[in-house]
Amino acid sequence: MRRVICAVAVVAALALAASACGGSDTGTPQQSVAPGDASGEVTWWDTSDATTEAPAFQELIKNFEAKYPKIKVNYVNVPFAEARDKFKTAAQSGSGAPDVLRTDVGWVAEFASLGYLAPLDGTTALVNPEEFLPSPAASGKYGGKTYGVPQVTDTLGLLYNKELLKKAGYDAPPATMADLKKVALDVKSKAGADGLALNVDAYFLLPFIYGEGGDFVDVPNKKITISSPQTTAGVKIVEDLITSGATAKPALQDSYTNAETAFKEGKVAMIFNGPWSNADNLGGKVFKDDPDNFGVAPVPAGTVKAGSPVGGHDYTVYAGSKNLAASYLFIQFMASTESQAAIAGKLGLLPTRTPAYTAPEATANPKIAQWQKPMESAVERPWIPEAASLFQPLVEGYQKLAGGQTATEPMLKDVATAYQGILKGWSL
Repeated sequence: MRRVICAVAVVAALALAASACGGSDTGTPQQSVAPGDASGEVTWWDTSDATTEAPAFQELIKNFEAKYPKIKVNYVNVPFAEARDKFKTAAQSGSGAPDVLRTDVGWVAEFASLGYLAPLDGTTALVNPEEFLPSPAASGKYGGKTYGVPQVTDTLGLLYNKELLKKAGYDAPPATMADLKKVALDVKSKAGADGLALNVDAYFLLPFIYGEGGDFVDVPNKKITISSPQTTAGVKIVEDLITSGATAKPALQDSYTNAETAFKEGKVAMIFNGPWSNADNLGGKVFKDDPDNFGVAPVPAGTVKAGSPVGGHDYTVYAGSKNLAASYLFIQFMASTESQAAIAGKLGLLPTRTPAYTAPEATANPKIAQWQKPMESAVERPWIPEAASLFQPLVEGYQKLAGGQTATEPMLKDVATAYQGILKGWSL
């Protein structure tokens, strides 16, 4: 689910963002309201991790309510895996939808195309849009209008246990997919741990696919490329990692938690994951007392390039909200440089506003700088309404592949057939 690239290195993009994003896409924001005069009630569905991330966002809400004493925020933490369907159901019925939703970047175009989101151009929600990094800014646009204000951005990196790699004879993480296999096998034979754990999820297949020059789709030409030679070559790397024993036997259910737990407990040396996992990993027994043992590197390169998907979340407003003015002010506060810097400092999540990267709270967290290199190879996803629906067929196919029930070629052909039912009029 990616195309083109405007997600340059986060730090490098700081210098480019103004020219890449521009400020002409939006109208003049509505006249600001004095904090003491603003009133209303906002229900926010937060899809962040309830244990490691939510408390930091709840602290921001307290600060918002202190600034706007006549606005009450009803905070609801909704599990990420349930949020997309739950919001669509509520929006379609016209009952129970939140005023503001923390929306995955891949959902914005879909929700906007269905008429579920309020456009934000010219509102107080969208302030200084020229400060946003290009890819996060692009994720919130659909049909020439802005429907999402970028909250955080992310990508996947190779996370590694420095001590386990050193036991296997390596002072640095693998830089290529070929080296990834070799290092993983050496860890298994020399360090008493598994070398690599895979998350059996479509999003986590993308570094392998991008590395061989493949992708899910070719948007400009409306072509399905999930079964192309390039994509096939990328998935075959994963198949080989599994069959060779370079990776631990993948868990077919709840693989994310299994891989994450094994990594932070020192049972596996390497996993693919994003900056959202920083706090969780640093709380694990092998990193809690030795945070320097936690390494972050770009995903290994395939034969074509190193490539990892752009992810992240946007603030969106339900089109049927009865509290639009208060919702816009809430987003303005939560997406401000100050709020983003605070979240970066506490959680290691990557800001979407360029000034936040130089704010003292953000620079105090060393993980922000460590994610600069992985972000340099981040590949932008296609912001099309069908984007989120492309994951499920591939997840189901990946599970069969990881379970030894199929091979790469027939699996991808089945996925391509499923895509034809989703992308009407697209060619193979």
